Amino acid sequence: MGDGIRTDRAWSLPKADLLAGRRALWWTAGPDGELAVMLVHRRRLRRSGTKGWVGSRPRPPFDALLVTVTDQGERRVALPALQNAPTHLALLPDRRLLLVVSRSFKEATTGSWQRNATVLDPSGKLLDTFCIGDDITALTTDPGGRIWTVYGDEGIYGDNPVSWKGMAGWDSAGRAVWSPEGRLPALPLGGWTAATEGEDVWLAWYPGGSPGTVLTRITPSTGETANLLSPVRNPDGLAVRGNRAVLTVRDHNRRSVEVVRAELEGTDWTVTDRRRLRTPGRVVLHCGQGRDGVLWLRAGHTWLRIRA
Repeated sequence: MGDGIRTDRAWSLPKADLLAGRRALWWTAGPDGELAVMLVHRRRLRRSGTKGWVGSRPRPPFDALLVTVTDQGERRVALPALQNAPTHLALLPDRRLLLVVSRSFKEATTGSWQRNATVLDPSGKLLDTFCIGDDITALTTDPGGRIWTVYGDEGIYGDNPVSWKGMAGWDSAGRAVWSPEGRLPALPLGGWTAATEGEDVWLAWYPGGSPGTVLTRITPSTGETANLLSPVRNPDGLAVRGNRAVLTVRDHNRRSVEVVRAELEGTDWTVTDRRRLRTPGRVVLHCGQGRDGVLWLRAGHTWLRIRA
């Protein structure tokens, strides 16, 4: 990749798991630099029309295995009889696990919105459930345990009012703690990806009627919000460290991705390097997450780290 863009292989699904029939589905990069991947046996999976691992959905109830990878090694926890297949997986303080289904529909009998977020303790025991909006396209958690969501157009223009503003911040009990009202240059039409940098949260989204992509930086302790035009349209992954950023744009279901590095000068990003990276596996939806200047990129059963 040259001097401007550095990559390394963080983890690959062991061959023993593949031979045992386990498949890697949802995953997340945690606030402390850990990687968490949920495995499900292939016998429980059915295919949708979407290519790649995102098109594999288990039939509930299903058993899963959570693998957490740190510098000290792997930790494995069995999660039996899960009732809902999540779209997003995230980590919370005290090794709690957050499982989120992107869609939430109104119950016909009660008129209330389905609880699409589930919190489990480190052993897999249910702790809490709540609703955090409909049509969640990107999600991350920060070191303080807050949950950050970005919504798609079906949520923004749908019936659930908490999705109407395009993005939101929540505490780990599902209470709203941040709203973008009055802080954005335009109404979001949909979201792309999310990242954290220390306390700060970065959300990538696109406004209606504009050809560009906006990167919104939020400082939760002060509520300060900055909006910057992204150097890349429609990024799948973003990581920021200081005035440097690295972004990726996938060739869907192909073994390559465009990697762009940029530097912030005032309020403008300047692209300093742009390369096409050949990946060890196919790159599909939900392929990138950013943590403290490190962009985690999933390519098939392998995870790469790209540093800003």
